[in-house]
Amino acid sequence: MQMMTRDVLLEMDQEEEDDDDGDIVLENLEQTVVSSFGTLESQPDFQTPEFEEFNGKPDSLFFNDGQRRIDFVLVYEDESRKETNKKGSNEKQRRKRRAYESNLICGGLQLEATRSILDDKLVFVKVHAPWEVLCMYAEIMHIKLPLKPNDLKTRTSAFGNFSWFTKVLQVDESIIKPEQEFFTAPFEKNRMNDFYIQDRDTFFNPATRSRIVYFILCRIKYQVRDNVKKFGINKLVSSGIYKAAFPLHDCNFSHKSEDLSCPNERYLLYREWAHPRSIYKKQPLDLIRKYYGEKIGIYFAWLGYYTQMLLLAAVVGVACFLYGYVNQNNCTWSKEVCHPDIGGKIIMCPQCDRLCPFWKLNITCESSKKLCIFDSFGTLVFAVFMGVWVTLFLEFWKRRQAELEYEWDTVELQQEEQARPEYEARCTHVVINEITQEEERVPFTTWGKCIRIALCASAVLFWILLIIASVIGIIVYRLSVFIVFSAKLPKNFNGTDPIQKYLTPQTATSITASLISFIIIMILNTIYEKVAIMITNFELPRTQTDYENSLTMKMFLFQFVNYYSSCFYIAFFKGKFVGYPGDPVYWLGKYRNEECDPGGCLLELTTQLTIIMGGKAIWNNIQEVLLPWVKNLIGRCRTVSRAEKIAPRWEQDYHLQPMGKLGLFYEYLEMIIQFGFVTLFVASFPLAPLLALVNNILEIRVDAWKMTTQYRRMVPEKAQDIGAWQPIMQGIAILAVVTNAMIIAFTSDMIPRLVYYWSFSVPPYGDHTHYTMEGYINNTLSYFNIADFKNRSKGNPYSGLEKHTTCRYRDFRYPPGHPQEYKHNIYYWHVIAAKLAFIIVMEHIIYSVKFFISYAIPDVSKSTKSKIKREKYLTQKLLHENHLKDVTKNMGVIAERMVEVVDNNLRPKLE
Repeated sequence: MQMMTRDVLLEMDQEEEDDDDGDIVLENLEQTVVSSFGTLESQPDFQTPEFEEFNGKPDSLFFNDGQRRIDFVLVYEDESRKETNKKGSNEKQRRKRRAYESNLICGGLQLEATRSILDDKLVFVKVHAPWEVLCMYAEIMHIKLPLKPNDLKTRTSAFGNFSWFTKVLQVDESIIKPEQEFFTAPFEKNRMNDFYIQDRDTFFNPATRSRIVYFILCRIKYQVRDNVKKFGINKLVSSGIYKAAFPLHDCNFSHKSEDLSCPNERYLLYREWAHPRSIYKKQPLDLIRKYYGEKIGIYFAWLGYYTQMLLLAAVVGVACFLYGYVNQNNCTWSKEVCHPDIGGKIIMCPQCDRLCPFWKLNITCESSKKLCIFDSFGTLVFAVFMGVWVTLFLEFWKRRQAELEYEWDTVELQQEEQARPEYEARCTHVVINEITQEEERVPFTTWGKCIRIALCASAVLFWILLIIASVIGIIVYRLSVFIVFSAKLPKNFNGTDPIQKYLTPQTATSITASLISFIIIMILNTIYEKVAIMITNFELPRTQTDYENSLTMKMFLFQFVNYYSSCFYIAFFKGKFVGYPGDPVYWLGKYRNEECDPGGCLLELTTQLTIIMGGKAIWNNIQEVLLPWVKNLIGRCRTVSRAEKIAPRWEQDYHLQPMGKLGLFYEYLEMIIQFGFVTLFVASFPLAPLLALVNNILEIRVDAWKMTTQYRRMVPEKAQDIGAWQPIMQGIAILAVVTNAMIIAFTSDMIPRLVYYWSFSVPPYGDHTHYTMEGYINNTLSYFNIADFKNRSKGNPYSGLEKHTTCRYRDFRYPPGHPQEYKHNIYYWHVIAAKLAFIIVMEHIIYSVKFFISYAIPDVSKSTKSKIKREKYLTQKLLHENHLKDVTKNMGVIAERMVEVVDNNLRPKLE
């Protein structure tokens, strides 16, 4: 067989030679195949598959003989029928493909080729794995398979006697029947009799068969040149030698298959999961896992659980919002801003040096009313609640995840994971393993690994700095545009014009800057996605889990800075370091720092979050749903309608869109970014959980719809958990406590109001005889002498300004003429002390509650632990008893033979 493989490869190019020393994967493969199938002489002549005529059964999932199941499909374009025929290039592609297919046959797979009935240039190569190949690779991949039916897993409803109430939400078991459950163990060929094999055709389900075949396809070599091995279906597809490689859907999603042997699982998933009428039903997770694999199953399980927990957060958030909405008319400080005799007579200082005019405080009347809705006592309660909610969500998800690990047989998955073929191909350096003290191959030395890590870290840092540069650009835009909007205010501006009443310079600047920021975020995302993949490929992680975790950390770090940097700027930097009108602080030595409205920057932060969250949801739906639907629609319009109806299953699936290996990665990333918005800045926007809830309810069904109807079937993969996303969410949960405490303390005006209410509204500081919020606005605005301006505004000064000698600004400073004029007053230091005390107290309380909840709720429930131990015990007992029976039987046979031998030897002597 090794000779045959080399002969096929040598036909490709005279300069190509086989690599006898470094070909670990192929040599191991060939040795296993030879030991399993016998000598080469006993095998058929390994040639590329001959073309077969289509048998005319569109729903068939089998070869033309109707016996061998199609486990995978490879698609290529016949070079001889191309209109533009580049002879040299096409011949090389044909040789590589012939070598690859010949080696597939050498590896034990069976191939059958057929031409497309819609486009005669396309050729479909159907791949089938025989029973012997499946058994061999099931043992190599440590795939767990059934031993005997499991009578331990008795699922009970959490609602007990109220299960009738939730029956309408359940999947109809008469339509999607519950899966039979088994004790399982890693498959071993020499213990085949111990496994529950009733029918060889159904022992390996279609998902397992596809996973095994894909494992083989990724490790078959097609070229060796200059001691560099090239192998794997992924490289062949990326280089254009094959146009696609995918497993088949089992039927059409809109109706059942006419083939009686088809399970019609795709049809059931569409009907009970992806169809809009099933939006209120629970997800059929077991069928999703069976059809798409554990990796996709665990994603939808997590997304569904996250959505359920959002329901509680959304209810509390809406209650807090309604509390603020109902009490906005009782907001004393907002009334003072809008009052014509208070806010209408307060002249505010210009917020820029040249063109900005003086302005009246009451032009911010509408924004102060809106601010009363979000900046209320309910916001504080909701921020504390969300700090506890996120901990409950993470802890209860761990328990749910542990249950799924047991039910889906992924408890010991880490022991099964194989090295990536890209990693194995680069294993050219020999080192001594510190544990086994044996030689093993690695792709690079320790110094080489350090250099790669340094280069990757430098590349990530560069792109993060690029994002920060874009944020600085947005800040410069805000400063410049604010001057333009302010300069266009009329001379006699009094805030009563309908348009001017709502579109203030602050509002116009905030909205336009948020929109531009969102556009830049989307552009940078598109670019960095490709860069992050290139960096991770260069890093060369060993396993697929390591690869995804590395890519996850890079992408999330970038997305974190990209999405949240503008929000952090508004929340914690804008309006905090502005100085005062006589001595302002300048940005980049040119632009005067932005100031917040008299009520603070909380409303602007709310606007930023609304635009980014809403725009992101709309953009993702367009990108994920509308584009694949339009592409598939165009593809169907190009085909002949009659021919499309009789097209076989593999050709129908080929015209669907490919999901891509990182398709699920982007789904996780989208939800984690949303999770950050819901938790990190929820103190400024209590309706964020409600928006996330509505989005996720639609997201589940939209993802289900596009996977079931618009995309090719993904290769099923195993997954034990949600991977690196779990520690990322835990980090966000810890950071969320700090950010929300700081938003309440520094971004909102709650702490200054409380200090005024309890300390400065009554003697010795205040003039009121009882605790009140009256006079708060006047108390929080400092005076500035107009004559002290260094660069007095000369653009459009306020009409009648000659009657005024002072203007007001937002700060706590002594007035002009005071011995410490323009220095911070005692109220400022009281507020700073109160803010710091609030942050410390809030953090310690929430962190204490979080620690107690984490300690009180174990990651794995007691019942799940017992089931795992019980199953392991029974599995070992079953295998041990069967092994003991075999040993006893063999010993009995040996004993009988020994008695016969002794009897035969002694009988003649005795006679």
